[in-house]
Amino acid sequence: MLQNQQPPSPPPRDNSTTFYFIAASFIFSLLFFISTTTTTPTTAATTTATSPDPRLFPNPQYVLNNPNSPPLPSVPSIAYFITGSSGDYSRIFRLLLSIYHPKNLYLLHLDRFAPQSDRDRLSLRVHGLPVVKAARNVHVIGNADFAYPRGSSPIASLLRGASILLRLNSNWDWFINLSAHDYPLVTQDDLLHILSYTPKDLNFVNHTSYIGWKEARRLKPIIVDPGLYLAEKTGMFYATQKRDFPSAYQLFSGSPTSVLNRKFVEFCVLGSDNLPRTLLMYLANSPSSLLSYVPTVVCNSPEFKESAVNHNLQYASYSASSSDSPRHLNGSDLKDMLQSGSAFATQFRPNDPILDRIDREILGRRRGSVVPGGWCVGERNNTCGEWGDADILRPGPGAKRFERRITELLKNGTFRTQQCLIE
Repeated sequence: MLQNQQPPSPPPRDNSTTFYFIAASFIFSLLFFISTTTTTPTTAATTTATSPDPRLFPNPQYVLNNPNSPPLPSVPSIAYFITGSSGDYSRIFRLLLSIYHPKNLYLLHLDRFAPQSDRDRLSLRVHGLPVVKAARNVHVIGNADFAYPRGSSPIASLLRGASILLRLNSNWDWFINLSAHDYPLVTQDDLLHILSYTPKDLNFVNHTSYIGWKEARRLKPIIVDPGLYLAEKTGMFYATQKRDFPSAYQLFSGSPTSVLNRKFVEFCVLGSDNLPRTLLMYLANSPSSLLSYVPTVVCNSPEFKESAVNHNLQYASYSASSSDSPRHLNGSDLKDMLQSGSAFATQFRPNDPILDRIDREILGRRRGSVVPGGWCVGERNNTCGEWGDADILRPGPGAKRFERRITELLKNGTFRTQQCLIE
């Protein structure tokens, strides 16, 4: 006797990670495209259309006593991208004060882990500084991104910051990204003075092609970064599969911070070469993509590989037990920091007493004030309450230390033939 039989139910779908891999890569590239094609940056405070104060930028005509003397190099400009997360509001503001100069351009980003109230407070406090109102060179991102410690969302945030800085003003010479954990070891007058004599085609990037077991653990696993497509905080998605290293290009690893020239930044953000975009797709699902993106692009680009100086001008110290991230610095490290000749150092705990020592003994900065420079012409008790020409620099002892570091790195020009070697 025949009975009505239900057709067999289809097997359950295999929730493999291939879908997530493809989806995340597509969304990542789409987000990057959107971030680089928006017409105006979103800031937490609206600014007026007035021009910067002419006292800071008088554009003087320099007259040399000896007309046969070579002209002095022009003072460069640095575009800073400063990032932080929840609880970093005051640290970002302090870092801004320690590296402020009217010649530079600053973009501050508190990621979405921080409450919106912190971004509003940061913007109000920053734009409450008279010199910032006069120079109009500090901006706060109001529409924040997620930037997870692992994953590819930090690259999306970094490239978005670079694209905004290019749109705000494309006349700067160097791009430096710093986090709230960093702090300077020289004044901006020291830094700008030495950089004015440094070739502007260089990129200071930590890089190595050695892929040990730790690097393999960071690059071979496949993950899906929720910061690319979810509006709320959640955990990472890890795949069971792993992938091989690419054969079309050589992977390099480095550090999150670099000092890049504007031409290279434009190459990554605006250029027609496909390498930066190809690498974005490959690293979209890697646990430690930020450590590899800039070094790999630099060292695989014929136009830029000889520009790579294997040092990011930042002092860091690693403990013997772990080399995953730098250890926290303290007062006992100050001598080594200064002897290194580096321009910056990482990592510092919030309000650590060593920061007060750096302010007092190295930067000459008072609490709540910016670091005095050649542009400050006010009275002794309020040196930077009045300002003059921002092109006037007053370098101090830090310039000597930094000059020694740059000279060692560029000695005899051998770095151009020794960089980006396959180990």
